[in-house]
Order: sequence, then structure tokens, then C-alpha cells
Amino acid sequence: MGFKEVPSAIIFCLLLLFCLGCRCLASELVATQTATLKVDASPQLARKIPETLFGIFFEEINHAGAGGIWAELVSNRGFEAGGPHTPSNIDPWSIIGDDSSIFVATDRTSCFSRNIVALRMEVLCDDCPTGGVGIYNPGFWGMNIEDGKAYNLVMYVNSPETTDLTISLTSSDGLQNLASATVTVSGASNWTKLEQKLVAKGTNRTSRLQITCNKKGVVWFDQVSLMPEDTYKGHGFRTELISMLLDLKPRFLRFPGGCFVEGDWLRNAFRWRESIGPWEERPGHFGDVWHYWTDDGLGYYEFLQLAEDLGAAPIWVFNNGVSHNDEVDTAAIAPFVKDVLDSLEFARGSANSTWGSVRASMGHPEPFPVKYVAIGNEDCGKKFYRGNYLKFYNAIRQAYPDIQMISNCDGSSKPLDHPADLYDFHVYTDSKTLFNMRTTFDRTSRSGPKAFVSEYAVWRSDAGRGSLLASLAEAAFLTGLEKNSDIVQMASYAPLFVNDNDQTRWNPDAIVFNSWQHYGTPSYWMQTLFRESSGAMIHPITISSGYSGSLAASAITWQDSDTSYLRIKVVNFGSDAVSLTISTSGLEASVNALVSTSTVLTSANVMDENSFSNPTKVAPVKSELSNAAEQMKVTLAPHSFNTFDLALAQSKLVAEM
Repeated sequence: MGFKEVPSAIIFCLLLLFCLGCRCLASELVATQTATLKVDASPQLARKIPETLFGIFFEEINHAGAGGIWAELVSNRGFEAGGPHTPSNIDPWSIIGDDSSIFVATDRTSCFSRNIVALRMEVLCDDCPTGGVGIYNPGFWGMNIEDGKAYNLVMYVNSPETTDLTISLTSSDGLQNLASATVTVSGASNWTKLEQKLVAKGTNRTSRLQITCNKKGVVWFDQVSLMPEDTYKGHGFRTELISMLLDLKPRFLRFPGGCFVEGDWLRNAFRWRESIGPWEERPGHFGDVWHYWTDDGLGYYEFLQLAEDLGAAPIWVFNNGVSHNDEVDTAAIAPFVKDVLDSLEFARGSANSTWGSVRASMGHPEPFPVKYVAIGNEDCGKKFYRGNYLKFYNAIRQAYPDIQMISNCDGSSKPLDHPADLYDFHVYTDSKTLFNMRTTFDRTSRSGPKAFVSEYAVWRSDAGRGSLLASLAEAAFLTGLEKNSDIVQMASYAPLFVNDNDQTRWNPDAIVFNSWQHYGTPSYWMQTLFRESSGAMIHPITISSGYSGSLAASAITWQDSDTSYLRIKVVNFGSDAVSLTISTSGLEASVNALVSTSTVLTSANVMDENSFSNPTKVAPVKSELSNAAEQMKVTLAPHSFNTFDLALAQSKLVAEM
């Protein structure tokens, strides 16, 4: 085969076409769209956003409470997790020694009538190994013990003979001793409460609690608790995780679920009565929806206390006689109604009332301001829901006329067939669908009950474990809620927390943590850019662009100390950059560019996530907005959430004088 020469004219044409093609491709890669955003900030068209618009929803899921914000370090502290029948599984407790030196088993000899199971430890050895034999508890995937910090041990013990016990905080293999103390058990065959402070002399992130003995004999244990001394306000919460919540400035706290409230079966539903009073006497329960045991140290009282600590309105979600698999007939619902009325008396009653006195005995004589209750969770389609709902509604309305009641039935597209002050709206979907749902409430009737978007999130395929893409869709959805806040009263993301060791149940979540680390997902950081919206003034906007289908925006006026700001939020959900002209009219004050700022949430890839090793890979970046003015141009990066805070001077007249 021979070589045939190609004419130069053809080569020239091919090169020309290649260059033109490359140029076109390059222009596509760096394509910039144009758009105009007009904001009418005149006071007469402004509308106040409800003070309650954005808050948080806490559910006991993903070990959010047990092994999470509740700082208790011992897992299965009362040996009840294995069930009431003995002998039972004592997991995660284990023994130090072997079966020739120690024998442990549960029995029903506890001094606490509501949690009767205790652990019997029999030391068999006359000449025990160095360090003794005993039991240990690794907590929730390891205890975080930090150098110089104090940890308070409380446990109940019983022994027929006087015995010395060594209490230690050690590494997971027992080789590193971080703190140790010896306590004496009197041999009176009576249950005794022992308390011991342990101060760590070293740091280990996966520690365990050890209780050992060198003397042959028998000792019973129950309700073994280890709490860090430095909990938030001394109320038992992990300080660093509460700090993450405080940064959101939540206006309400919805608790304690979710499906956790319902249970797969009613026998495993959350029971408020069993979660109050002295922690030692709480029986705990198995959460059969999310498949783990909770000691209920984080109970009804603690949730009310948490709401108070956060400065948030408590929203009590109670079981209405319906679980995932069984229901109480409306004809038999009266005891459940009385139970809920008692729960409200516990929260709101005077210190002299039957249940208010129990609250006072726990350290809170002043009532908790419960003004909202949700009658069930996601139960609207259940057979007895409407009948049960009306029984609760009428009883609560009569006893507490000021309480706002929330129905599980969605009233966004058609009127409810029963009375309600608010209705639940839940949405978990893909990012594109949620982005397009930013106009959902545009079409909702302005009469009737208000909407409570109590659970929203992007999940599944394009959510990952918390992606930038998910947060952008959620931000767009929230701008729609702001604009429709005449009918939308409240909104909260879900789920709030996940222990990194328990990420198989639900992804993504707002805050990820383990025993000693934590970070916010992009969805968490997105919410921080809405924390000034509650109680702010919302202004009408219009977007003009051939690219408007990929944009979402809102504008509010909010106050920070002595300065007012016009905040313009813009989501660019598309893959092109946008040259945006912002035109503002109706301002009664001039713009002070010196203290105006812009903030952007974006990353190199829409599926980028945060992690323990890079906790702020996708996080807001704030900068000066030197060109801030009523008329200004800005550039929106592809796949970005942008806020522009225009600081407002006292008034135009003052500025011009």
C-alpha cells in the first residue's frame, strides 16, 4: 500500500474547522448566562415573616440522642437492653477475665421496680490475676476521655460482704490507664448508691469503663452511669453539638420524632411517663423502628429543657394510639387522651398540680411554654386516625385553648375535613424535584390552617452523605417557603443528627459526629444562611432571564444589633455561571458598601461532601461586597448558593445632608 499526498487546501480547511470547533467548545465550557433580579424594598409591599419560620426537628434516630447529644457515656447502663427475661444479653458489657475466674449473669433483683434487671458478678478466683477481674463497658463505639477533664460515676451496688472495687477509665484494650479510683462496698446486703469523680490523666478517643475486683465473692450492679462534668449548662447535653444547634438560631424544637413516636408496634412507642423522674428509675425502651435500645435519660423533661436552652418553642409530637402496625380503636382511645393531658400538665401546670409538682421536683418549678402539639406523625391514612385526632383535638382545646394543634393530613392542595391550626407537610425527594417544588405553596389556599413543613430533605441517589447539590435544591425550596410564609408557618430539615458509626439507617443528615468529632454537611451550612429569616420582612422580587428556570431567589430585610440589612439570596442550580444585575427600588435608606458582604456556598463538584478530615470543604465563604449599591452587578458561580447583605445607612436624607 502506498502513501497518497493530501492537498494543502484540504488541510487548511480541516484545520480551520478544528479551530472553530475548539473555539465553540471552549465557549460552551465557559458559558456565562445573564439575568436581572429586581427587588421592590418599599415598606408598603413588605410582609413580615413569622417569628417561627425556621427551627429544628430532633428525632431519636441514628443514635442522635443515645450516644449523641445526650452525654451519657455508658451504653445499656441499667442492663435492661436484653429484655426483662433473665439471664439476658448484656451487650455491650463484657468481662475481664475468663470463665474460670468470673461468672456474670442478669437476674431480677434490682432495687428499682420499673427496671428490675440487675447484673450479678461472682468472682471465682482466690488468687486473681494482677489488676483483678470484672466487667467493662465501651460505651457507644468508644468513650471519648480527655486529659484533665472530670467524669462523674454513679452506680448502685449490693454485696453480702465488704468488697473493694477498682473503677478505671482505660484504653479499649485495657492497657492504658487514664483514671482510677477504689471504692468500698459495705457488706450489708443492701443496695447502695456509690459516686466517684474520675479525672483523666491522658486522652483516648475509644476508651472504656472498667470495674474490677480481686476478692472472691458476689457483687450486684445496676444503673451504672458515667457523665462528663462539663455538659451544656449542666443539663446533660454535649456542649459542642449543642453549639452547632445554637448557630442555627432555631425558633422551635420539634421532638421526639418522627417514627420514634409511633413505633413499629405500640408496645415500643415512646412513653413520656416512663422517661421522666429520677434517671435511675426510668425503664428505657427498645425503639423498634430504628432498632436500638434507649435508656431514656434523654426524656420528655430533657427535651423541654433543651428547647428552653436553645431559646426555641417546644413542639411536642405525641402518639395518638397509632403505630406502623397496630392501632387503638377510637372507642377505646380515652386513656391515651388522658395520658396526653397529663403530659401537658407536666409541662404547663403549676408546681402545686399533680404532674406539675413532678416537674418541679426535677428542678424546674416554672412551667414550660408548650404552645404547639402534633397529634401523631404521618398517620393521616390510618383507619382510626381521624376519629382519634378529634378526641385529642377537642380535649386539648377545652383544657388549653391557646395550644396550636397540628394535623398529620396535608392541606396544601385541598381543604382538610377536620379542624386544625396547622398541618404537616413532609417531603423527601431528589434534588431536581425539590428545586422545582419551590413554587409548591404558590397555589395553596390562603384560608384555613397554616402549613408546617416539619420534614424536608433531598435524599437517595443525588444526596450522597450530604452533597452540595442537595443543599442547593433545599435552599431553593426554602426561598419558596419564605415567599409563601403568609401560609407556611414553620419548616425544619430532617434528620438532624447521625452518629458516624450508625450511618446505615438514614442518609443524609445535617450534622455528623462520633465520640469526639463533628461536622456540618452542606445542608447544615445552607440552613445557617436562613437563620435571620424568621421575623424578618420579605420583599417581592422578579427574575428576568432565559436561564430563570435554574435560578431561585428571595429578598428580606433583617436587623443585626444597630444595623439593618437587605439580604438577597440567589441559588444558581445550573452548570453555567450567571452575570446577575441586581436592581433595588423602594429603599428608605442608602446602602453602606463599607460593611456590606457577600457569602457563597459552592464547590468544585456538585457531589462534594464534608468529612471529619475536611469538615468545611463545602461551607459558606464570606467576603466584602465593595460594589454594594441599589444597582449592582455580581457573578454567580455554577451550582452555588449566594447571599448579598447590603448594609443600610440611617436614611437617604441623613446620608445626603
